[in-house]
Amino acid sequence: RRAAEQGVAQAHYNLGVAYYNGRGVRQDYAQAVQWYRRAAEQGHAQAQNNLGVMYEQGQGVRQDSALAQEWYGKACDSGNQKGCDNYRRLKLGY
Repeated sequence: RRAAEQGVAQAHYNLGVAYYNGRGVRQDYAQAVQWYRRAAEQGHAQAQNNLGVMYEQGQGVRQDSALAQEWYGKACDSGNQKGCDNYRRLKLGY
């Protein structure tokens, strides 16, 4: 948490994962979204993909396919293959 509070993207991502899975903290999708967003805004590709998942599934946020696709696209642009796959899947509607 200390590293996350100092702005370290990987620490933001790690806290997002912890809140998503309930590891060491109570599971809280809204908190996961907040931490993923902080990492994603710093260009963390996996956080960008995971944030897309949260928007696609409506976990911790209101479901929004357009925002999911936007975050998947950013993940893809950052080199995340899952982000590319998810972006294509949403874009093509399958």
